[in-house]
Amino acid sequence: MCDILVATPRATREKVMLFAKNSDRDPNEAQVLELIPRQRHEEGEVRLTYVEFPQVGETYSIIVSRPWWTWGAEMGVNEFGLAVGNTAIFCREKLPGKGILGMDIVRLALERSRNSEEALKLITNIVENQGGSGSYEHRLFYSNSFIIADPREAWVLETAGRHWAAKKIESVYSISNALTIEDEWDLASDSVESLARKGGFSFARHFSDRFYTYFAHGRDRRAYTYRKLKEREGDITLEYMMDIMRSHSFEPYSPSRGSMRDVCMHYGGLTRPSQTAASQVSELSDTSIHWFTGTSLPCLSIFKPLTFETELPPMGEKPTNKYNPNNYWWSVERFHRKFQANYTHIQQFSQERDDVQRMVLEAVKEFRGGADLSTPLRLAFEKERELIERWDKLITPTRQPFLYNIRWRKVNKQAQIVV
Repeated sequence: MCDILVATPRATREKVMLFAKNSDRDPNEAQVLELIPRQRHEEGEVRLTYVEFPQVGETYSIIVSRPWWTWGAEMGVNEFGLAVGNTAIFCREKLPGKGILGMDIVRLALERSRNSEEALKLITNIVENQGGSGSYEHRLFYSNSFIIADPREAWVLETAGRHWAAKKIESVYSISNALTIEDEWDLASDSVESLARKGGFSFARHFSDRFYTYFAHGRDRRAYTYRKLKEREGDITLEYMMDIMRSHSFEPYSPSRGSMRDVCMHYGGLTRPSQTAASQVSELSDTSIHWFTGTSLPCLSIFKPLTFETELPPMGEKPTNKYNPNNYWWSVERFHRKFQANYTHIQQFSQERDDVQRMVLEAVKEFRGGADLSTPLRLAFEKERELIERWDKLITPTRQPFLYNIRWRKVNKQAQIVV
């Protein structure tokens, strides 16, 4: 499950495009944060997660966050300030067992498009080839919704199998795991235009799978994020977007009582099988800065600044779905799981987290005239590590509800991690 938000320049205080996404995955699905440089290619095809796809002569430089086992990415941005992210959509349309994942489409669009118009055209041209399981642990087939944004314009694109509809975003928008476009699209596939000619047609109502859409609670999360954007329309800031990505459906929050309505989602078992695995907030402008956690649970993480002129610090060994203390995502994840077993200290931790985040934000302001953010980036990693080391000594896991504890013990055993 995922949530994507966008605020166009007319809706933000600094008059820049803001793009944000929380990537929700299975709890042991570590993510890889990487900067892939511009490359020339002589081979005729590229291997995606499941299938081969025609390669191009040159691919653009991208920063992406992706599940460890996929070729594609959950979210990312390219050297031209184009940001793309996808969410799973549960529709009545059946998908093939092997095809192009929505995550593959995200990476293809970032590598081959200079702006949102080019990305929209590329994605709609390959929508008919959607397919494949979107989960490493089990079978999960879904269509995709996308937010596509560059410094000047943004689009929402929603698909159902080979059908699609797209709408230009004028101010603010958000999507989750439910279709949002009714009959007000700006562009659509011929199949959708044909259905619409019959009258009384709604893209969302016609294609949604009611059962899975209901239990994913995508409409609830979308209603929350859209309301939060509308509340600050015209005065939305980077910090405000970060706050939304860290938010939960009720306060004071407890992970054992959380739900699929949480934007910052915590794993809870059968009815809450996902957890936020990584988060991104991007300022899209002539001097774009991209903020990634590189870790799970943004409520316990620091957003770290990146540009294409900034070298990403070593993130350790490549992750898998098994605990590895020599990988950054997993080393922080052990602490996150320990903290969730005694979340009563979250108010004090959040105050210290926000102090660190403000320190990093101020450091970036000093360097905004230059493109290399190596110093504030190192600061973000160093201060996050100090925060974790301090709280790791303070936290002692407490007794949790029986079923919740059983579920986490199973997940931790699968990952071979001791909390």
